Amino acid sequence: MSTFLIAPTIQQYDWGKIGKSSKVAQLAKSALPGFTLNESTPYAELWMGTHVKSPSGILGSNKTLRAFLAGHPELMGDVSSVFDTTGGNLPFLFKVLSIGKALSIQVHPDKKTAEKLHAQQPSVYTDPNHKPEIAIALTPFRGLCGFLPTPEIKAYLVAAPEFRAVAAEELVRRFENASEHDDKVALRDFFTGIMTANADRVKGEISKLVNRYWEGRETGIERSVKELVLALSSQHPGDVGIFCAFMLNLVDLQPGQAIFLGAGEPHAYVSGDIIECMANSDNVIRAGLTPKPKDVPNLVKSLTYRTAKADSHMIKPKPLPGTAYTVTYVPPVPDFRVLSVKIPKNATERHGGFGSASIAIVTQGSGSVTGEDANGALALSTGNAVFIGANVSVSFRAGDEGMSIYRAYAATSS
Repeated sequence: MSTFLIAPTIQQYDWGKIGKSSKVAQLAKSALPGFTLNESTPYAELWMGTHVKSPSGILGSNKTLRAFLAGHPELMGDVSSVFDTTGGNLPFLFKVLSIGKALSIQVHPDKKTAEKLHAQQPSVYTDPNHKPEIAIALTPFRGLCGFLPTPEIKAYLVAAPEFRAVAAEELVRRFENASEHDDKVALRDFFTGIMTANADRVKGEISKLVNRYWEGRETGIERSVKELVLALSSQHPGDVGIFCAFMLNLVDLQPGQAIFLGAGEPHAYVSGDIIECMANSDNVIRAGLTPKPKDVPNLVKSLTYRTAKADSHMIKPKPLPGTAYTVTYVPPVPDFRVLSVKIPKNATERHGGFGSASIAIVTQGSGSVTGEDANGALALSTGNAVFIGANVSVSFRAGDEGMSIYRAYAATSS
């Protein structure tokens, strides 16, 4: 058995879309036996993989995918020579996210930092792995990612007096006057000053800022972030993370567009539905826009303080050689690759075998998948997630509606 249906797991975080408005709930309802949709429940994430926190199951079995792969390591493929696959551990974690409210201002640690944090606080940082990730829009998506170019942050300091008033004036002036050589240090100190500012001062300045915006007294440069600031304020009143609207790139993605976030890059997803793939980790260092515990000291230490336009985070898909309907998203890390497969009605798409095990999910339509070593076709419908063993060639055939699939796997060579 090398091609079979798996049972994703659902995470019900407060920021998820509610009830049937959630893409996560829609997919789960159509494909998970026994799932009952509650119209008042936030359905935030659908997980597909082997992470210890919430491993996928195997449909028709009481085994987890992790336990099954531990007993059948040949299905993992060559990744075992590149990554630690002990205990049936896949190198990647594949997800669907439905974002109704902004996620926290956060950063993911690099491998060395993750190992240290896991050793120190295993209940908070539950694994020793890094967590680079890619987000691919399924619906219009909005997020904050990476520090703005320095001149743009400085322009907001002039335009928004409330923003300027949060950190100590000495830190503000040092940042404004820093040479190119000292930019990163000055940004680090300024950002730290913002995120550790007196809570009463933060709330007071946010109140002034929000009132000014409601009165329509924003300046020209502020118009692009006014809507975001007001939305964040309604979701997280008085939270210092609101000021990140003046420090991080605001990015709007249309379906099919993608961003990559490496270790040390600050970000916050704001709204929309996405496919997300990452190294197999759940490590998040938070500093704002969240009721969850914050770890500002480790967050400010983990950031790269790289400043660049949002375009620098974009990943453009390229056609997968030898296919007619598949494009591939290739991030600058080997832990994962993502394929987008959009097959017209009654057409077939063939994928040769990969050196890694893979997981695919049907996001729209229906059809079937046939593995080269299978006795017959496996029927697929919207929401179905399928595991495909390493080195197994498969054919996807769409039904009368066509079929859209996303498929994740790990790179086994450069």
